[in-house]
Amino acid sequence: MRTILKSSIALAFVGISYPALAAQCGRSAAGFDNWKQEFAQEARGQGIGQAGISALMGTHYNAATISADRGQKSFHLSLDQFLAKRGGSAIVARGRALKRSYGGLFAQIEQRYGVPPGPLLAIWGMETGFGAVHGNQHALSAIATLAYDCRRSDYFSDQLYAALTLVDRGALAPSARGSMHGEIGQTQFLPKNILNYGGGGNLENSAAALNATANFLHAHGWRAGGGYQPGESNFGAIQAWNAATVYQRAIAQIGRQIDGGGASAEQ
Repeated sequence: MRTILKSSIALAFVGISYPALAAQCGRSAAGFDNWKQEFAQEARGQGIGQAGISALMGTHYNAATISADRGQKSFHLSLDQFLAKRGGSAIVARGRALKRSYGGLFAQIEQRYGVPPGPLLAIWGMETGFGAVHGNQHALSAIATLAYDCRRSDYFSDQLYAALTLVDRGALAPSARGSMHGEIGQTQFLPKNILNYGGGGNLENSAAALNATANFLHAHGWRAGGGYQPGESNFGAIQAWNAATVYQRAIAQIGRQIDGGGASAEQ
C-alpha cells in the first residue's frame, strides 16, 4: 500500500449484490469456455458492458488457483507456527517503523474510522509484506476460474460480477495482477469489497488501501476505543476480514504488539 491519502472512501456501494447465476459450474478445465459463453450472456442481461464482457472472454482457466484453493495448509498450523512461517516478528518491527513514519496518515484514519494503526499494519504486512508481494496471477482469470468451479461458485460469481463492473468503470484493468484467489492491491481486496469499501478506487495506493481496510473493519462493527483481542468487542471485525482462526489471532497479536503491547509476535 503506498502514496497520498484520499479524503474519503465512498460507501455508496455497501450492500451491492448480484443475482445468482444459471451458468453450469464445472470441476475441470474442460467446460470452462462454454461456461464463459453462458456467463457472458447472463452478464449482458444484468447490464455488464462490452468492456467487461471482453475482459471476461479474455480469461483462462487457472489450474494454479484451483490448487491453491484446495491447499491453504498454513491455516492449519498452530499460532506460533503460523507466525514463524509468516514472519511475525519482522512484520511487528517494520510495522512499528511505518507507524512512526506515517503517523499523520494513521491519525487521520483513526479519527475517521476508529481503527488504530496496529491491526491495519498487521493486515498490510501479512497480506503483501507492506506492498512487496502482490501476487503474479491474472486476477480476472483467477476469479473467473473460481466462479466456474463448483466448490464456491455462487460466492465467486458475485465477485466476478463486481470485477466486470470495475472493468466497465475503468477502475480495474483487464490485465490486472493479483493473488491466487484474485485479491488485488496493498491489502488484497476482492472486487466486491473494492466496490463496497474502497470507493472503486486504486488500492495499489497505500493510503487508499489502508483507508479502505479501516472502512471495512468499521463497517463490520469496529468501534473506537474497543479492544480487538479474542473475546473483545472489535475482534469480530477481524473475523470478518478472514475466516481462518489462526489468521485472526495472528492479526490481533501482531496489531497489539505494533500498538505497544509486547515485544515479539512469536513469543
